[in-house]
Amino acid sequence: MRGHHLVATFVALFLFLALSPAIRSQESAPPPPAPDNSAASDTDNDTVFRVNVDMVQLNVAVIDRKGNYVTGLRPSDFEIVEDTIPQKLATFEEGNQGPIMLVNPSQPGATPSASSVSDSRPGTTSGAPQISSAGANVFILFDTSNYMYRGFVYAQDAISDFVRSLDGTAKVAFYSYSRDVARDALLTSDRSQVLRGVRSTVAGADAALYNALLLVLRDAGQYTGRKVIVAFSNGPDNASMVPPEGVGELAQSQGIPIYMISTREAKQDPVSTAVFERISASTGGQAYFAKNWNEQQQAFASVREDLSHLYALSYYPQPNPNRGWRTITVKLIGEKLKNFHIRTRNGYRPRPTGFASDTPADTALAR
Repeated sequence: MRGHHLVATFVALFLFLALSPAIRSQESAPPPPAPDNSAASDTDNDTVFRVNVDMVQLNVAVIDRKGNYVTGLRPSDFEIVEDTIPQKLATFEEGNQGPIMLVNPSQPGATPSASSVSDSRPGTTSGAPQISSAGANVFILFDTSNYMYRGFVYAQDAISDFVRSLDGTAKVAFYSYSRDVARDALLTSDRSQVLRGVRSTVAGADAALYNALLLVLRDAGQYTGRKVIVAFSNGPDNASMVPPEGVGELAQSQGIPIYMISTREAKQDPVSTAVFERISASTGGQAYFAKNWNEQQQAFASVREDLSHLYALSYYPQPNPNRGWRTITVKLIGEKLKNFHIRTRNGYRPRPTGFASDTPADTALAR
């Protein structure tokens, strides 16, 4: 009976999260919001349905023809369209530099003028208040299933090196998974705490990657600022009770890029290969398939480089009647920039007003 109860819990949790992705940035571990009684009204038997979209955040990589990162771009170089509706940038940030506030949050429909734009880069004049930056929040997920018996220590070393190499402003959380998920280190700026979590892991049983990703997404959604998930998987998923498609859509809707790092064991499984590539591409991350442990370290280094070169853009959506999936298109303006490649998520689904982002059911996913 316990097994049937867990299955029902997993399915209920997945449906809840997939249907109500948290677009609103929230403080760490907030209490569930009170129901909004104004979200729906009944007038002449017509129901008014509203959705909650406070701010949409995008992590954008810009690459030239040679595969190099393009740096030094300005807010005016970017154009964002949601469905067919042009959007106005609210904040702009490059790499690990401080963010620039472009519009007053209390007036999301306002158009930023030249005098209202502030730039924190050297050699520029600051003409408006800037929002503070706490760095990126990096959530690492490590495969400790029985697929990992041969290269467990090497993987621990690669993850430890990655943690040490991250920018000092970043905060890191570390999770491990086999059939269950362990929160080995909650989000912290203390690298030694994370490294102790890495070294405490032991190889386990079957692999439930998508269950684990669902829980990490749930946790990451409780924090404000830039967030990314770096998942290491050494083989296919053979124990999850949620589909990868729903997990990928939830990550898109929350604006959290997923970087998938795996070895040739997963590459040999065409289903896993396709899923890893699809999830990473749709969320704005990347997938890596390392042939050996040296290439695995290079993959982690590549993720670190990507994080330090991403542009973080955000906007308050203009009125949009679409209550379903909204497509996001990011373009560069100008003849000199048109041949550059952009990598970011391609859309999101707004959540209905009144849905709480917290649920006690997630405790069934973690130990």
